[in-house]
Amino acid sequence: MDHITFLVAVVIVTALAFDFTNGFHDTANAMATSIATGALKPRTAVLISGILNVVGAFLSTEVAKTISGGIVDDTLVSPGMIFAGLVGAILWNLLTWLVGLPSSSSHALFGGLIGAVWVGAGSHGVHFDKVVEKVLIPAVASPIVAGVAALLATYLAYRLTARARSQSVTKGFRVGQIASASLVSLAHGTNDAQKTMGVITLTLISAGALGHDAGPPLWVIASAGLAIGLGTYLGGWRIIRTMGKGLTEIQSPQGFAAETASTTVILTSAHLGFALSTTQVASGSILGAGLGRRLAEVRWGVAGRMVVAWMVTLPAAALVGGVSASVVKHGGNFGTAVVALVGAAVAAGIVLVSRRNPVSAHNVNDTHEVTVRGTEPTNVDTAA
Repeated sequence: MDHITFLVAVVIVTALAFDFTNGFHDTANAMATSIATGALKPRTAVLISGILNVVGAFLSTEVAKTISGGIVDDTLVSPGMIFAGLVGAILWNLLTWLVGLPSSSSHALFGGLIGAVWVGAGSHGVHFDKVVEKVLIPAVASPIVAGVAALLATYLAYRLTARARSQSVTKGFRVGQIASASLVSLAHGTNDAQKTMGVITLTLISAGALGHDAGPPLWVIASAGLAIGLGTYLGGWRIIRTMGKGLTEIQSPQGFAAETASTTVILTSAHLGFALSTTQVASGSILGAGLGRRLAEVRWGVAGRMVVAWMVTLPAAALVGGVSASVVKHGGNFGTAVVALVGAAVAAGIVLVSRRNPVSAHNVNDTHEVTVRGTEPTNVDTAA
């Protein structure tokens, strides 16, 4: 425990804070469609999702190892760099949550770390080949694969139930959605909680508390699982509204198809150690489900804004992480304190702005609009 300095402790707490924002930012990935179709009540949905996120955190550590010893050189990383990267990731999560955009928490984390390590240790501190293999390629492929799978599953579901009574079909698929949404939550915990485990493990390695190539200790797995589970339970209602109502009008067969496709892609990738974005997978599945139902409306303006956000996420978080790392590197403890205070002030400001037009469990299904200001409503298509 001699290696656990005050700075290391601060970094661990900050990592768990990111994990918490990851939870409420990504609740929509698992539960938006079930809430939109009425398969689950909003509060029940986030409770189930939160519990299963915790359980999922204990199923695998392959993604954690990818982060702790894959995309950056752990021999060159310092706790200060990791802290700077986390600040960039947290602020991006909060900003996109404010406007209701389902951007990637994973890419926010990767971008923040890459920017911070690049500034703090030089370009040789980043394993760009691993970034391409484990991050960028899955980022492009996963939503396409999930979307095609959901499209085919949706088409098949409607063909098989074409002669059945509409009420029976809806009721049956709503029951199925309870299981499929639960599996997405389990998969999300398996994939996303590991990213924080990897960051904390990387911090402990950089401080000399763990050996190189070490896996996450049990207390790291448990704390990361609990943090993401708590964040999930609070519910990121603004993004749930966009995912459930903003992309397309979801019916229960589509919701079941989308959730099943998401689960398959996420669990397969977690097993292979690909640190993909569960947000992109879930969004691709919902779009595929929308295209799979004849005459379903797909709001391409919303989808376009999301894709732009996905493209901007990694470089934007890298920029904030790089600037923060520069301040920490040249300012020492004082620089770290400045970054912490500025980050906390910006985060508090975002939360205060969100309270002008809150979205909660009571009004999450009222409309597909996300309002940012207290004057006129801002449609999802123009929220960014």
